[in-house]
Amino acid sequence: MDVIARSGDTLHYYSQLFDLPLILVQDANRGIGDGPLLPGQLVKIPGFKVGTRTMNRETSLNVVAEELKLPVDALFLVNQEESLPLRGGGGTLVVPQRVQQRVVTVGVPYSYDILCHDLRKLWKTYPFLTLESAGTSVLKNELFHVKSGRGEKKVHINGSFHANEWITTAILMVFLNDYLLALTNHRAIRGVNMLALYESCLLSAVPMVDPDGVNLVVDGPPSEEPYRTLVTKLNKGNPTFKDWKANIRGVDLNNQLPARWEIEKARKPQAAAPRDYPGDYPLSEPEARAMARLAEEEDFDRVIALHTQGKEFYWGFEQEEPEEAEAIAQEFARVSGYKAVRYVDSYAGYKDWFIQTFRRPGFTIELGEGVNPLPLSQFQDIYDDTLGIFLASLYM
Repeated sequence: MDVIARSGDTLHYYSQLFDLPLILVQDANRGIGDGPLLPGQLVKIPGFKVGTRTMNRETSLNVVAEELKLPVDALFLVNQEESLPLRGGGGTLVVPQRVQQRVVTVGVPYSYDILCHDLRKLWKTYPFLTLESAGTSVLKNELFHVKSGRGEKKVHINGSFHANEWITTAILMVFLNDYLLALTNHRAIRGVNMLALYESCLLSAVPMVDPDGVNLVVDGPPSEEPYRTLVTKLNKGNPTFKDWKANIRGVDLNNQLPARWEIEKARKPQAAAPRDYPGDYPLSEPEARAMARLAEEEDFDRVIALHTQGKEFYWGFEQEEPEEAEAIAQEFARVSGYKAVRYVDSYAGYKDWFIQTFRRPGFTIELGEGVNPLPLSQFQDIYDDTLGIFLASLYM
């Protein structure tokens, strides 16, 4: 919600007026100092939206303010003073409403278009978010990079490295939404103070690493050539792409990183395929290059890559993981019930490369259990199981 500042007001005053942490109001209004505001200056109030209220003879501004749990001055701020409905009169009152429900989409296959729609809604509601681009896909779809928080510790989470694992994006987006809701509503999640996490951590997320592949699985082949013809041929004419894991060029993005890549190259498909083909050389695909570049530029302290399925997670690589990774893995297992697996016969993945390159903790979390793509009927169970991992990744 945006308000028009009055002369002499400050961001500190608005944080008190709307009962919001000052740090969130400041971050929502980057570039505005803490001194007196200029009249007419536009100020963003995170976690609020604008509604209306029809006034009648029995209703006063004090009654409305009490219902909203806000000072009367908040009503004066969002209305033109000369047009405020008077007690005993009628008219329509503009009212600020605290957002208390999720705004992201749930219950449907999660496509790239839905992601774009939901990210716009999140940013509009919570403008202290930073929304950037980590790069683009083969089809020039943005790899959106979401950041929130002020802390020195940088924690990165990503989803949908594999196309038919799109449910990981939906799970991650719901966690982001719940985290933001808790921040602006003074709520804890499972007893964990979200504002303390905001102040101590910077949360980084790329919710959908393979947007072209996800759209292929969810919506079918693209209109662009030669990719429409290519995927149809690789899929052997099958109009259903539910088993497709790769990007739109038939390269498995989680077999693309230079971490013993040659092992995967020797034993996996030798040409483009719906799954497992590691490419002609490491980082041949723009999506993989973007994710590697992001880690190098942002200097993450740890990364979590969301995949499906198995109800387990992998946290080691060639004995190159740091000592602190074991304690984090133990906490992940405790809060989720997932099995902690140190080593697995797999190479060239994102967490493998991160551990090898930075000697910092990296984790691959296999959400849920069954056959990919996992059905949406599992969504709530997966979220309940893994919510603790999301939180622990920030507080550990």
